[in-house]
Amino acid sequence: MDKSEDSLTWKDLEIGCVVTEPGSASEYKTGDWRSQRPAWDTSKCVKCGMCYIFCPEGCIHQDSEGYFEADLYYCKGCGICARECWTGAITILEEEE
Repeated sequence: MDKSEDSLTWKDLEIGCVVTEPGSASEYKTGDWRSQRPAWDTSKCVKCGMCYIFCPEGCIHQDSEGYFEADLYYCKGCGICARECWTGAITILEEEE
């Protein structure tokens, strides 16, 4: 089957192929459709990093004081960080319009 690259369908793709350029995920704002977001209470946070370790999007980072926060540009509001926080420092809030 001799098709141009522009006319390929998903059925024509080889198993394991890369559809976009490697590392291009940073170009996509994935937090756009989020309906909830995490909020940290620094008085309860012990800076253990469990939220960082378990975040499936890798969007949690430490600020200059060592506390953790989510990059809401990429955060999808899944709540895993709050479930894994053993001190209860993270709560999930409804996103405001």
